[in-house]
Amino acid sequence: MFLFRSEGVFCFREKSVMGEVFEKTFLAKKVLFPYHKSMISTRGDEIPLLTVLGQKIEEDPFRCVTACIFLAAVVHTFFAGKFSRHSKQLEHRVGYSTIRSRVWHWLGEVEVIFGLWLIPLMILLIAWKGWESTVGYFSTRHYGEPIFVFVIMMVAATRPILVLAEKFLQTLVRCLGHEKPSTWWLCILTVAPLFGSLLTEPAAMTIAALLLSEKVFVHQPSRWFSYATLGLLFVNVSVGGVLTHFAAPPILMVAAPWHWDTPYVFSHFGEAAIVGIVCSALFYFLLFAKQLHLLDVRASGSKPSVLISTPAIPLWVFVVHVFFLGWTVLHAHHTALVVLGGLFFLMTVHILKPYQSPIAWKEGLLVGCFLAGLVTHGGLQEWWIEAVLSRLNHTMLFYSSLVLTSFNDNASLTYLASLVPEFAHNFSSQSAVVSGAIIGGGLTVIANAPNPAGQSLLAKFFDHGVVKPLPLCLGALPPTLIFIAVFRGLLNH
Repeated sequence: MFLFRSEGVFCFREKSVMGEVFEKTFLAKKVLFPYHKSMISTRGDEIPLLTVLGQKIEEDPFRCVTACIFLAAVVHTFFAGKFSRHSKQLEHRVGYSTIRSRVWHWLGEVEVIFGLWLIPLMILLIAWKGWESTVGYFSTRHYGEPIFVFVIMMVAATRPILVLAEKFLQTLVRCLGHEKPSTWWLCILTVAPLFGSLLTEPAAMTIAALLLSEKVFVHQPSRWFSYATLGLLFVNVSVGGVLTHFAAPPILMVAAPWHWDTPYVFSHFGEAAIVGIVCSALFYFLLFAKQLHLLDVRASGSKPSVLISTPAIPLWVFVVHVFFLGWTVLHAHHTALVVLGGLFFLMTVHILKPYQSPIAWKEGLLVGCFLAGLVTHGGLQEWWIEAVLSRLNHTMLFYSSLVLTSFNDNASLTYLASLVPEFAHNFSSQSAVVSGAIIGGGLTVIANAPNPAGQSLLAKFFDHGVVKPLPLCLGALPPTLIFIAVFRGLLNH
């Protein structure tokens, strides 16, 4: 694969499907936001950043409009809890659900917010750029990841897969002592995130969230312990997928253009990831020792929570489900094969219904909606993100990447970094932007693609069924700081 410039448009040429998607995307960008020589010449460090951004807005004011819509969607997420509470108050006032209360309920669904803000975006796109340009942009968006996340959540949340994960973690739990919430908590938050390097991060998030639900959250932990656990889960899963080059989207986006393979990724990021996951989990384990002890006491007086129930699952059923999980993971970048596997899996689930648990339809669809909206909005933010990244030194690049990924999916951020020519043969810059993106993947729900899945599965244990952004960020901040220290120390940034 090589990079060339044609009429001011950067394009990728390769024989793969992903290469065709990249090329079509940039050609669509040319229609929406035409590049001019004046803009390309403003990428030098000698011109202030605000001047560069001002020139880009002057060339096409619609860039500012798309940024404002994206900012409004981000701000909306901070008010989701209030909208959800208002919906419940309306229902309580009249005694039943009304159209008005349902509207407020959907305004309070974090996973729906970015999809809702596509409505004003599309209206303004049509009015400003025309119907053909709008259709051209939407048709070149790559929605394979939302579809993949929906299918992998559906497969990973089935009873046979959860039983396998539970048995594996149960072995580790017994090695640490008795089966109790504290040991389950520690094993889930240290081992399950590493599943993301083989099963993909969405599958790891789904398995970890469901096991936490059954083994820990069912015993009603305190509010701050719940937010700390969710924040730690988000951060560890974001980092846990960097042991290979094919599972974590932030790594996948740069693997081909920067010629990274699994040995390279593991040798440069794997050690720091494992050390950081263990250290952050142990830190919270010691910090919330009293809360974990209280959960152990509560669990001792109740029946043990298990995912395994009658009828017993035959071995061949496990094999069938592992096959579908492997099929989905191996063909994650071929959407047609993912959809085909998902359809056959649904047929299989219907046949093997006695060995199944209810499929997570709602959770998967909401997460898919969230990611589709983020992909659409995020593609229109490249004009300012790339301008910021291309003029930073290694230290500033690391911290800027960490902060920016909180407001945009970290895979989108690393993808933009792969387009910056200055980064092509500079490992220090590559490492800075990638490590910052994966470390910051737990600070917000939108920072990492699997986060909405974890939030959707665990939201019922929080007040009014809503995970508030600020407490979540505070819960994820300590492990994020630990990862900063580990990565900066081991990678010598």
